[in-house]
Amino acid sequence: MIARRPKRWLPIDHVAPAEPDEMPGRPLVESVWVEPYPDVMLGLEDGYAAPEARYDQRESVELAFIAALQHLPATQRAVLILREVLGISAREVADTLETTVASVNSALQRARKAVDERLLDQSQQETLRALGDERLRELVESYMDAMQRGDVEAVVAMLAQDAAWSMPPLATWYRGHDALRVFLSRGPLSGAWRWRHLPARASGQAAVGCYTWREDEKCFRPFALDVLTVAGDRVEQVTAFIARSAEARDPSEFERYPDQAVDASKVAAVFERFGLPGRLD
Repeated sequence: MIARRPKRWLPIDHVAPAEPDEMPGRPLVESVWVEPYPDVMLGLEDGYAAPEARYDQRESVELAFIAALQHLPATQRAVLILREVLGISAREVADTLETTVASVNSALQRARKAVDERLLDQSQQETLRALGDERLRELVESYMDAMQRGDVEAVVAMLAQDAAWSMPPLATWYRGHDALRVFLSRGPLSGAWRWRHLPARASGQAAVGCYTWREDEKCFRPFALDVLTVAGDRVEQVTAFIARSAEARDPSEFERYPDQAVDASKVAAVFERFGLPGRLD
């Protein structure tokens, strides 16, 4: 699923580390970012792809793959999805797009080349298979435990040296242990908020639903869905999709983003679509 994103955001490899004293800026709502997609809606909840799919579906719906699609021209993107993901014949695609089979084959060749250039040598699904279900489960449980205890050093120890943390729709990335240590200690793990966590899956990747205590409601309410990208046995990227409004406000309010009102539409989109409850007592 593609959503609007800040136009100043760039692919993560092109963004310099945040300054240690920098806190999240206000959301900007031009251009696009990639939102997570529930495995169950793709027939992935049991680990098997739908029979008509020619690609391994877990590979094809990775955030990296979807992000790469965004760089393709519209025709190449359509041809790649119709031919390689849905398994539709070149003739049917040509008829649908009102073009020729030769044009479809040419567009598919160019699209494959462009995507291959942007994807990593090892896909996230290959990484997860190498890690194994038990070790991945331990990694997710350790992440949830460290976050819930507010243990900054334990979280940082789980991250790759060049790990990055982003928080759509906020306009700031954080990269590297030093920047992430400051961000965590001043932000979510400052001790200002009580947390609860639940494991999930999103876009074929491990994910964690993060809830904050709301004193006015006397329960834990959704704050962010953390989608974890793994490299080896470390977390390389955390993409935290936040269940708060993206309406423009004073940037200083985002230093205490968990205190802001829960956005019901984002709870539905970011939590309930992934089988996560809208509140925890």
